Amino acid sequence: MPMTLDEYQIAQKYTMIKMQKQHTTSTEGVDVLQDKPLQDDLSTEGRYTSKVYRFQSKAPTWIATFAPTDALLMEEEAWNIYPKCKTVMKCPYFTKFSLTIETVHKDDNGHSENVHGLNEEQLAAREVEIIDIASSTSNYWSYVIGSSDFDFTQFKSEKTARGPLSDGWQDKCRPVMTAYKLVTIDAPYWGFGYRLEQALLAGERALFIESHRNCFGWIDEWHGMTFPQIRQLEEQYAALSKEINEEEAVMNA
Repeated sequence: MPMTLDEYQIAQKYTMIKMQKQHTTSTEGVDVLQDKPLQDDLSTEGRYTSKVYRFQSKAPTWIATFAPTDALLMEEEAWNIYPKCKTVMKCPYFTKFSLTIETVHKDDNGHSENVHGLNEEQLAAREVEIIDIASSTSNYWSYVIGSSDFDFTQFKSEKTARGPLSDGWQDKCRPVMTAYKLVTIDAPYWGFGYRLEQALLAGERALFIESHRNCFGWIDEWHGMTFPQIRQLEEQYAALSKEINEEEAVMNA
């Protein structure tokens, strides 16, 4: 990412809020159940969040052949002690399913080795994929999640003068940082477990790409914002989500 670690912390929060707003309707969206401070063993401050993602209409059609429409209702817990974060996602319908994302953010250009401290067995099983925000993909999940039309080979930020991103930009751009994500998924279901794992991994990959492309594409919107301003946006979104849910409850009464 063509930004500093401190800038990314603001960018990621701003992007998450804006994307959640874009995908929130009376029947689908993100419900924030808890958002509270936490500390690790070294007294480093962070935040714990608990959310529910309701994206029923985005379930692949093959899932609908044996699962109800709410099969893609996902529960998420996140422990964010920047520059590290751990996210665990579960699905009430597929009770054995779990997806864990462990993220380490580093002030480098993506060439650090084994930042998660994996053992030899884990390293042998690991599959590495490099995601370049300057490239975009077009598939089912990019269509479902949404695909921005930023052309970073032509893009230039008015506030920071960063961009365009040409081939090999990671080695030439300053500042630059990397989000290293370790994704572990388990869906032990005979007959469709592997297919479910691959579908959800593809969905997470599309979300990684889109959210990080937006982080840079929206740089002139968030650059210069403070954490109190971000907290205000989070509170506004929480109030909006609550209002929509209350209206839905009245309509269904």
